[in-house]
Amino acid sequence: MTYSRRHFTRLALAGLPLSSALARAIDSKINGVQLGVQSYSFRDLPLDDAIKAMVADGLGDCELFSPHIEAGGVKALEAAFQPSATPAQRKAAFKAYEEKVHEWRLSVPLDYFKEVRKKFDDAGINLYAYNLSFSEHFTDEEINRGFLMAKALGVDIITASTTLPVAKRVAPFADQHKMIVAMHGHSDVKDPNQFATPQSFATAVAMSKYFRVNLDIGHFTAAGFDAVDYIQRNHDVIVLLHLKDRKKNQGPNVPWGEGDTPIKQVLLLLKENRYPIPAFVEYEYKGSGSSQEEVAKCYEYCKNVLA
Repeated sequence: MTYSRRHFTRLALAGLPLSSALARAIDSKINGVQLGVQSYSFRDLPLDDAIKAMVADGLGDCELFSPHIEAGGVKALEAAFQPSATPAQRKAAFKAYEEKVHEWRLSVPLDYFKEVRKKFDDAGINLYAYNLSFSEHFTDEEINRGFLMAKALGVDIITASTTLPVAKRVAPFADQHKMIVAMHGHSDVKDPNQFATPQSFATAVAMSKYFRVNLDIGHFTAAGFDAVDYIQRNHDVIVLLHLKDRKKNQGPNVPWGEGDTPIKQVLLLLKENRYPIPAFVEYEYKGSGSSQEEVAKCYEYCKNVLA
């Protein structure tokens, strides 16, 4: 794992001996490609258990899914995570969740996020980004508070599943805080406000010099686009990839290697061109094992490709 000056500073401020901290650090960079995991992959586990699973799987970089540390935790979104849930049921579950955590976001002490960061540091995991999905329900105060939370976590990047209208509201806050916000895409090409097409990402990047792209190659493939071509043309604005395997034509998530997503080609593209873009496992198919076991399978797939 490569350490920035900022990472050394964090360790020093935390009072951690640099030698012992580095000895514990988990290295999941394979032949120049930084691999990691979206903690959403462990949505069935509370934060402490999710961290243990990351350690067991040997993944040293993490994008933190905000419900893992918000009021009620991932348990509060259990209904949305059910495989049988319809899009309408998922939307209703997330709306109810937003209403529940609104006051918490405005009142929680920022030191809480420093404590969360310490858990990752102590486990030898680099916290790369905070996944806070700004929705239309966020007030301006809540948006601003999100940037303060990210700073307290010690990250330089917020990733967000959001919409173009909300992104316009977020842009001045990104400019004010001088913090990167990377838009995460899905596959809904029928809604012009969703991030799904190359043009939607281009529109966002034009809104702020701090806006970037968090490309999900599975959703991008399901939406009918070529992830390899997009990365080649836009690698300078992509700060993070999500790896999953979906079938074309809005097809489902499937175990890796069974779908149409060019996971192998994308990983080799990163390796051969030395693009400094981390690639994170996002386990979303219905597996036969535990989330820890399924993420381990996905990581092993990546290692075999990059060997």
